[in-house]
Amino acid sequence: MFVPRSLKVKRAGVEESFPAKRSRSCLGETDVLSTSCAGKEYQYGRSAQLSDTGCPGGSGLSTEICAVYSPASLTDACSPAGSALLPEAPLPQSSPENAEEEPVKSFSKNQRWPEPGEPVCTQCGRYGEYVCHQTEQDVCSLECKARGLLQAGEGPKPPEHAVPTLPPNTPHSPEHRYRYQEHPFIAQLQDDQVLRLQEQLGLSVRGPKPPRPIVEFEHCGLPKTLQENLFRAGYEVPTRVQMQLLPAGLAGRDVVASADTGSGKSLAFLLPVITKAMGQSETPVALILTPTRELAIQIERQAKELMTGLPNMRTALLVGGIPLPLQLHRLKQSIQVIIATPGRLLEILKQESVELGCIQIVVVDEADTMLKMGFQQQVLEVLESTPKDHQTILVSATIPAGIEQFANQLLQNPLRITIGEKNLPCSNVRQIILWVEEPSKKKKLFEILNDGKLFQPPVLVFVDCRLGADLLSDAIRKITELHCVSIHSEKTQSERTSILQGLLKGDYEVVVSTGVLGRGLDLVNVKLVVNFDMPSSMDEYVHQIGRAGRLGHKGTAITFVNKKNKNLFWDVVKRVKPTGSILPPQLLYSPYLHDQQKKEQKAKQSQDQLVTGDTLMALIRKHDKTKK
Repeated sequence: MFVPRSLKVKRAGVEESFPAKRSRSCLGETDVLSTSCAGKEYQYGRSAQLSDTGCPGGSGLSTEICAVYSPASLTDACSPAGSALLPEAPLPQSSPENAEEEPVKSFSKNQRWPEPGEPVCTQCGRYGEYVCHQTEQDVCSLECKARGLLQAGEGPKPPEHAVPTLPPNTPHSPEHRYRYQEHPFIAQLQDDQVLRLQEQLGLSVRGPKPPRPIVEFEHCGLPKTLQENLFRAGYEVPTRVQMQLLPAGLAGRDVVASADTGSGKSLAFLLPVITKAMGQSETPVALILTPTRELAIQIERQAKELMTGLPNMRTALLVGGIPLPLQLHRLKQSIQVIIATPGRLLEILKQESVELGCIQIVVVDEADTMLKMGFQQQVLEVLESTPKDHQTILVSATIPAGIEQFANQLLQNPLRITIGEKNLPCSNVRQIILWVEEPSKKKKLFEILNDGKLFQPPVLVFVDCRLGADLLSDAIRKITELHCVSIHSEKTQSERTSILQGLLKGDYEVVVSTGVLGRGLDLVNVKLVVNFDMPSSMDEYVHQIGRAGRLGHKGTAITFVNKKNKNLFWDVVKRVKPTGSILPPQLLYSPYLHDQQKKEQKAKQSQDQLVTGDTLMALIRKHDKTKK
């Protein structure tokens, strides 16, 4: 059966779903489902109206509702004793104008495409008008429901809801309260073996009593359904960051993790989030904060894929650009996991439309951006509404020293996990630095787009301002006749979503973007990134070129530099030269570069002269004249 989200009715021991349409209003109107049993009238929403005749049990329950019960259980459901399963207090009878309900659509081709902010079918992308109660997925039709069940390995099953089932939070529930336990294979390893493994993987772990890294996903001891979803989604072997972050997160530890772009950090924090939320109450228990809408949408899509088949698991996406009433309506439907941008979440908190008092785990993705000025205050305001004893995970490709110090105020005895060299660009990306003066940038870009060896569509071009994105996109279309589009924060959310989907499908040959596509997004088909404008910081540079090296794929990043970027010359040399990339002589022999190098050396010397806890005893011994 299908469960329209707004019509799902929970009864003691029985959870039934009625085939009815989702409300299409954004103004808070509720759907009404009317029926009668044992001589009483009931309403469950506005859009679905069922007749009160035809019940084989003689109670007046409609044949459409009774059809969902098996013959053996039909009498129990419609008998006076069975009526105790229905609400005790009757509600006003529904209006006759909605007496007929549109049947559930059989084929996806009969369903319309979604409007901005509406649920999307997980199978075909059309309007997710219904929710399949067996998989808890948004679907558009019976056809897509069948596809979802086949993917979940369930196949068609007879209705089982007439038989009371154990609530998911009882001790006998198979998914009850997951607890991480070290796998016997990992436990038997000697300490020196673990250290050698971490050294070979480039894992640096600091903090009290860190858990040992896993080698396979089976070592996590995940519930069967979640483990199956993991392999069905294509995750066969954990990445380096997942090997260390998963046991730490699953064990409930606070973590600050830094790893390459595209290294699998999202899965590493999603599994702890999902295991925390399983078998919990109807209030949110997990919160994921991201800096951009696109990243939040991607994380929710990945979370839903992993939650398939898990009972009572729902997510809420709270971001700007989507109508607020739709999000408020979603929060009323027993949400366990919230994925949000800080601004929209604060707006909803001020309206007292969401309760964060039961939050057990908070994830701050792209932590370096989220804890900078601008987002920092918003993040702190959100965290004030959560319990103090919650678990916190901060992840990013770059964790500057200042951000790490600030994180100490948010975390308790955290583990610091670093993969490879800290704050270095992704090793899968070949970096090319070109010295190009401002007037020659467009000409050089056109040469790259006409180069048969370099041009691998779709190409992602980064610029530093919205107007520049639109103007450059127009110029590319006019000069090269390539299918090009621009994306930036002034475009509507529906436009941004459409462009992002087109980029993933290969509809565009070139996409010109500001920083909105620079962080976290898995643009796996992007092989070439061009930094038309050098980013304002090397951290942003690391994130932007990382769009060409997602999930282990090889890519190329071409960056234009000139005297306009002189404040970053030394940082560019430090981070790019170790990779073997050839740097332009105008950069290597620039006086600005040598000045910055000398300043850094002087700063290090002055820092070495400071008296610290590590040098205090050495100084005392050096000047202790009593010892000879």
